[in-house]
Amino acid sequence: MNTKIWLSSPHMGNREQEYVRDAFETNWIAPLGPHVDGFERDLAAYTGAGHVAALSSGTAALHLALILLGVERGDEVICQSMTFSASANPIVYQGATPVFVDSETDTWNMDPVLLEEAIKDRIARGTKPRAIIPVHLYGMPAKMDEIMAIAAAYDIPVVEDAAEALGSSYRDRACGTFGQLGILSFNGNKIITTSGGGALTGNDEQLIRKARFLATQARDAAPHYQHSQIGYNYRMSNVCAGIGRGQMEVLNERVAQRRANYEYYLNQLGDLPGITFVMEPEGFYSNRWLTTILVNPAESNGVTREDLRIALEKENIESRPVWKPMHLQPVFDTAPAYVNGTAEKLFDQGLCLPSGSNLTQSDLDRVINIFNEVMQPQKV
Repeated sequence: MNTKIWLSSPHMGNREQEYVRDAFETNWIAPLGPHVDGFERDLAAYTGAGHVAALSSGTAALHLALILLGVERGDEVICQSMTFSASANPIVYQGATPVFVDSETDTWNMDPVLLEEAIKDRIARGTKPRAIIPVHLYGMPAKMDEIMAIAAAYDIPVVEDAAEALGSSYRDRACGTFGQLGILSFNGNKIITTSGGGALTGNDEQLIRKARFLATQARDAAPHYQHSQIGYNYRMSNVCAGIGRGQMEVLNERVAQRRANYEYYLNQLGDLPGITFVMEPEGFYSNRWLTTILVNPAESNGVTREDLRIALEKENIESRPVWKPMHLQPVFDTAPAYVNGTAEKLFDQGLCLPSGSNLTQSDLDRVINIFNEVMQPQKV
């Protein structure tokens, strides 16, 4: 069988082992330590965020963000529907209700028109949303000017889900730095990884300090273990942060490699009937974490997204449908949703292609060849 081509596998640089070795040699194995501090400084310098807390996951970061903003039982939080469930789950952790908003077609992210419609309707129903969670899907920035203007008009804080968007920017400003708080993820399939991890970003030093406090079990300043509020075991370990510091040194290279994958796919597949790519609007810069396409069977001689996914799978090539919208998920079937059909169409036709920064030219060509075989069977 052909060697496996993964959707997005970890890609180590040259110095991760040096940082990890240092953690072992200095016995900084437990959570916290100098690499955690250094990783936070690296992330702040790279993104321009005022302050950063390195945490155990992006989900933990989002959970803490909602706690810091005072979201509690009975509240409502607006969340992008086209996303991974981790964007919505922390809302439920807090006993609040997610209110899902559909996408616009330019970026596949939260539709500002529907966002304002949802806010107006929720207020009319007697519940003003406590926060807004837009997502930079697959590394493509959301329309942040419009979203932030609407949030400001209704005085609702924004928690910016940039889990997939480290290295992306909107009008020359890093994703994850627009909202009152932002979150990053370093899961194993992200553009850089700490094996597992995440970060909370923000310009309010007191909020980030509070996040660090809550993330270390909310231990009060006392010689004994004393706790005045509920805390969480959400801090990143010094070993994982060492991996992250090495990864930060190759982040720009990883972004360039993923963008090159996108360009190659676009050049090779862009003229096939029924295949469309997500283009960057003016002022948008995507890290192209994953290259995604739409497959319209009405224009592709009946070929569907699933036809291509299965054909790739048979050749040991991993691809996957785009995220199933949250408003279609059984676990959220009673949540309010403001939809326009965009996310459902994206789910029906969308496919994520292998996009790792460690893909070889041969890997890319194997993917291209499958497309040509499936969509142009008359070719030899």
